[in-house]
Amino acid sequence: MSTLSHFINGELVSNSSSRVGNVYNPALGEVVRQVSLAEVSDAQKAINAASVAFPSWRDTSLAKRTQVMFAFREILNATKNELAAIITEEHGKTLPDALGEVSRGLEVVEFATGLAHQLKGSFSESVSTGIDVYSLKQPLGVVGIISPFNFPAMVPMWFFPVAIAAGNTVVLKPSEKNPSAALWIAEKLKQAGLPDGVFNVLQGDKVAVDELLSNPLVEAISFVGSTPIAKYVYETGTANGKRVQALGGAKNHMLVLPDADLDLVADSAINAGFGSAGERCMAISVVLAVEPIADELISKIASRMAALTVGDGTLGCDMGPLITKEHRDKVSSYIDLAIADKAEVVVDGRGIEVNGSASGFWLGPTLIDKVPVTSKVYQDEIFGPVLSVIRVQSFAEGVELINAGKYGNGTAIFTNDGGAARRFQNEIEVGMIGINVPIPVPVSYYSFGGVKSSLFGDTKAHGVQGFNFFTKEKTVTSRWLDPSHGGINLGFPQN
Repeated sequence: MSTLSHFINGELVSNSSSRVGNVYNPALGEVVRQVSLAEVSDAQKAINAASVAFPSWRDTSLAKRTQVMFAFREILNATKNELAAIITEEHGKTLPDALGEVSRGLEVVEFATGLAHQLKGSFSESVSTGIDVYSLKQPLGVVGIISPFNFPAMVPMWFFPVAIAAGNTVVLKPSEKNPSAALWIAEKLKQAGLPDGVFNVLQGDKVAVDELLSNPLVEAISFVGSTPIAKYVYETGTANGKRVQALGGAKNHMLVLPDADLDLVADSAINAGFGSAGERCMAISVVLAVEPIADELISKIASRMAALTVGDGTLGCDMGPLITKEHRDKVSSYIDLAIADKAEVVVDGRGIEVNGSASGFWLGPTLIDKVPVTSKVYQDEIFGPVLSVIRVQSFAEGVELINAGKYGNGTAIFTNDGGAARRFQNEIEVGMIGINVPIPVPVSYYSFGGVKSSLFGDTKAHGVQGFNFFTKEKTVTSRWLDPSHGGINLGFPQN
């Protein structure tokens, strides 16, 4: 059985110990390969390689950096089906869903090709007699990226294209559950002309994470994962003097007003609740139905769920398995909790027939009505294909319920009332809002991130905030008494 290793300074590097983790194909329920789990010395080797590569990459012209980003964009676009297949094998999501993940990541690469515009400073002439003031945006140095299992390509691409374009060097620690996508990306970046050491992949677990959080050569950390770990990463990283953006968990609500198109709502609830087996931080997990529409809406959702197929993501199914047996069992346990809390399980995803191996980590789409707000089914981030329905009596009650939650990642409202929608976007305490859009993930030139316990740190991912996070600003006040010039050259300057 093959063992995946680290990618350091442009080449695959063996682990310094025999510690390994199992990598499963969740549709088969089988170990398909193993992955090295770094020791501190392995993490230091990756960080040191990035540190050595930084001065040269920092001083590389914007023109050359742009060329590398464009080349990577072309390679990624031409070979994205390869990456999608890797994601499907190790995560379990369907091939179209995996391809969609790659495409959304590609958008950030395309945004990063505009690095010259994003890195412009400002200039004020003659602020005082003969004195000018201007600002510079410069890279930080070595940055660490710690990414989750649910989007092994897209989430790293929220960060590393912007970090590299800004002149930083990167150490990426992918999830040990599906580490192959990161190695594939590293090879393609090298093919695009990225110098060795600028992008490194460190396989591992908490040992690798803790070294990234404490090593003095690492200037900044980008993290996406559950809220408890995000809080740990933020507190540990900042205690060690690092700039940290840590995106945490979510419990995303969909508020449905009586005037909404219920067919659109039902389709949207299915798409947002069960896509990628509900393993999305932007998944809709709670439908707040403003009465008297709940019964009709539940009927429409349930009828659509009956037509969904669950199985191996390579076989044309609607939804694949969950990432591990342990996670599947944890998500399944919430259905038992719902029953104990007197909720009504309308559609039970346990024990369904699947198009795939009986050993896969299966749990079908599940719909639960009348979930008490005191239940852990409502309060916890389940991170699986479990959609809860709560009946509310008014718009105001729905808004109050959303705002009372500890998370503030994403939310949506479905209505044909423009005034209600405008009031919702103004009053709701959530970072990303959809109006008749169920998964309001911003496009790359806007920034991704929530509020409250869904984001630790002051800066969101990609967009202008992404470039701000990966750069430091210098302000220069200058006076030049003797003008000079560099001689005559009639040709266009290049590079």
